[in-house]
Amino acid sequence: MTKVSQSKIQFDKFVWIDFCQPDKASLDKIAEEYNLDYFQIKDSLESGHLPKFEKQPNYNFLILRAFTSTIEEGSTTISELSNKIAFFYNENKLITIHRSAFPFLNTVKKEYNNSEDVLLYLIHKMLETYQRPLNDLDEHITKIEEVIFLKNYEKVSLEDLYFLKTQTRITKKLLQIIQNVINQLEVKDESKTALQDIKDRLLNLILNYDEVLENSNNLLNTYLSVNAQKSNDVMKLLTIFSAFFLPLTFVAGIYGMNFENMPELKWRSGYFLTLGIMLFIALVIYFWFKRKRIL
Repeated sequence: MTKVSQSKIQFDKFVWIDFCQPDKASLDKIAEEYNLDYFQIKDSLESGHLPKFEKQPNYNFLILRAFTSTIEEGSTTISELSNKIAFFYNENKLITIHRSAFPFLNTVKKEYNNSEDVLLYLIHKMLETYQRPLNDLDEHITKIEEVIFLKNYEKVSLEDLYFLKTQTRITKKLLQIIQNVINQLEVKDESKTALQDIKDRLLNLILNYDEVLENSNNLLNTYLSVNAQKSNDVMKLLTIFSAFFLPLTFVAGIYGMNFENMPELKWRSGYFLTLGIMLFIALVIYFWFKRKRIL
């Protein structure tokens, strides 16, 4: 059974209570002790819940997700790529509930004057977790492009391109949901500058992920085009061989028939004459291909 980790930090004007890895029984106790809504506590327990914001008469409820995976893991769902933190807050209290341990939770200093400042600081730190995978995805795309164009495209896995595109697309959608939630937040005048900074950072991340997503789509299309071009080259080579040997096979087939009334068979130079005709046909085909720039 997982042990609930609880910490309580008393600031000058408010208290911050953090719960890590709570089970259902612990959450029921938290809801009863702090007079929290049952369904919101249930949302806090649900592992794959999307970001949301709800305003209650006595407090505000917020769920956000931080990026906790890596591109090497090949994750393709929101619950695999990220983990959430649930916030219950008002002027006097800030309660955070989460399953995963987040190092940035230990970096909060006791110099904040209100709970909103701590909330905005934690939101800012959660957005920072999306910067590293963005850099990794961009670097990975650059390396794959180099392999496709400068080295051997066969070393690139279509599966890797799929995961690359899927992770970028899902992360971008998650950031767009977070942006919609952040736009619903209302803070005091002294905290509006910090909130606007978060909105700007979030918009910048979405634009960068959109660019990476476009690059990944272009990369996938390029890979498929190069692959198709290689297949076309093989088919072209086989077609050229067929064009050369089909008329020669036709001539050889005629003189390979076992009929008695074939005067060419009795000619002294018939064999060499036939070979000359076949060579002439091959040369005609060759120069025709050169003229049409097929070869």
